[in-house]
Amino acid sequence: MEQPYRKDMKPANGDWAVEANGLVKTFGDNRAVDGVDLRVRAGSIYGVLGPNGAGKTTTIRMLATLLRPDAGSARIFGRDVVKESQVVRQLIGVTGQYASVDESLSATENLIIFSRLLGLGRAEAKRKAADLLEEFGLSEAARRPLKNFSGGMRRRLDLAASLIAQPPLIFLDEPTTGLDPRTRAQMWETIRRLVKTGSTVLLTTQYLDEADQLADRIAVIDLGHVVAEGTVDELKASVGTSSLHLRVQRTNDVAEARRIIERVLNVASSVTSEAAQITAPMANADLVTDLLIALRAANIPLAELSVQKPTLDEVFLTITGHGVKEAEESNANAMEEVKR
Repeated sequence: MEQPYRKDMKPANGDWAVEANGLVKTFGDNRAVDGVDLRVRAGSIYGVLGPNGAGKTTTIRMLATLLRPDAGSARIFGRDVVKESQVVRQLIGVTGQYASVDESLSATENLIIFSRLLGLGRAEAKRKAADLLEEFGLSEAARRPLKNFSGGMRRRLDLAASLIAQPPLIFLDEPTTGLDPRTRAQMWETIRRLVKTGSTVLLTTQYLDEADQLADRIAVIDLGHVVAEGTVDELKASVGTSSLHLRVQRTNDVAEARRIIERVLNVASSVTSEAAQITAPMANADLVTDLLIALRAANIPLAELSVQKPTLDEVFLTITGHGVKEAEESNANAMEEVKR
């Protein structure tokens, strides 16, 4: 029997907001989530990175009791997501990738309804709606029909609705998708404020810079697996503190240039080339001088050369053996097979 939730109920485990072990979910022949393990410390921002179709949203839906795992287990503040699902739902807030608002109502009406459903009185619901609309820059559009809202405005309203009753754990599934840079930065500040006032945030995103700005720790998911986990600095260190971007003048020099780069930088499988461009992880920027000398000795003229900090694609390139776009194409193909 599940215990009825009370407002004074304390989480059963104060150290870990999320403990997931071997989560599995299949759809037909597609193993969307294949043994995911996660541990999210209470009071932190935890990022889950991955391309579209990697299994991020399916994992969130299992943790949020919206999907039943086919195998494995998960606890939210010590509460089992299957056996104690009703209690878990009182401990979490979920914002998905797509707006869950009613387009036939105004922004104010949507927020008041959500507030009333969460138990707020009429006056408190109106006050809460006004405060959230102000915080998300929607006050001027408060009475406007949602059919006239832009995608970014609808996204902000959906996020505002998820924050009406600030729960101990908030799942944000790609919360800044479709937002302009200003609103995106505003959302980052809102997420930081939530954690400062006592919530834990589990954030899924495709953007390394977003995780870099917000997350205390990150899990990288690809093809249903957690392929790496650590702090932003640890993940960057796994692909080198910087990366080399080089373009040769003559396309027939690419193969020889790759061999020289692999030898001088002591890398192998992480060197990729497209047309006359070559990218490689670089742990020691001082080796650029040695590389330039070696390329000149081999009579390979360069068109461009730069050393840059790691990007999401370089993290994926080293950790998974392919870039984000390749992963998205692979996952999309897998989903098409399931549909057939």
